[in-house]
Amino acid sequence: MRLSARIAVILCAIGFAPLNAASAETVKVSWAAEPYPPFTSPDASGKWQGWEVDFMNAVCTKAKLDCVITPIAWDGIIPALTSKKIDLIISSMTITDERLKTIDFSDKYYDARAAIVGPRETKFDATPKGLKGKLLGLQVASIHQRYAQKHFADSVAGIKEYQTLDEAQQDLVAGRIDAIQADSFAMVDFLKTPAGACCEIKGYAAKDESVLGHGVGVGLRKGETELKGKINTAIKAIRADGTYQAITKKYFDFDIYGD
Repeated sequence: MRLSARIAVILCAIGFAPLNAASAETVKVSWAAEPYPPFTSPDASGKWQGWEVDFMNAVCTKAKLDCVITPIAWDGIIPALTSKKIDLIISSMTITDERLKTIDFSDKYYDARAAIVGPRETKFDATPKGLKGKLLGLQVASIHQRYAQKHFADSVAGIKEYQTLDEAQQDLVAGRIDAIQADSFAMVDFLKTPAGACCEIKGYAAKDESVLGHGVGVGLRKGETELKGKINTAIKAIRADGTYQAITKKYFDFDIYGD
């Protein structure tokens, strides 16, 4: 028996049979090209890391998919999907009725509230009255942009849009804006940094599912029924076998899945 054959037999015996490359479907997966810790961010060598990276690896392994990473700027990520430059979006994208007109989504894989963050020394809350006269920063092409335009436009001094959340955070620290609206989990990570120590969560945006959506899901093209089924099955499987919970504990000390 050749050595390679003997190794294959041993691997099969212990449950680690090599996957036939021909049997794995190759899919192009994208997340936003800018850092979004603790979900996705490049390390010093340029290698991407974070909760969503680990989640993607677990889902692709469970679904037997060969996932190729193609980061794309946030505001171009849905056009890239619909034009078939990519096949999946795993980028903390909220499932909303508006987006469902253009693309499809998997079952949700986490859920975050919309937080309003501001300087510790300034007292206000996450209401139109509390934000009156303030300059509010948020990421362009996000659910927070649409929410602020719907609920805060008549009370704030202005709404400043940023290509990345990191840019908004820098302006908040520098005092160029008064508050940020963003996903609470991303802001919690920022508040743990030395720069973020200046600020705190002032409260959470009032619930409005018509804008804030129904949790975060994997984005797919409409009609990709088979691929959607594989992704949903994989999400259920990693939650059932404890993989999801183990990944989450690396980055959070609380449940992020929601109800």
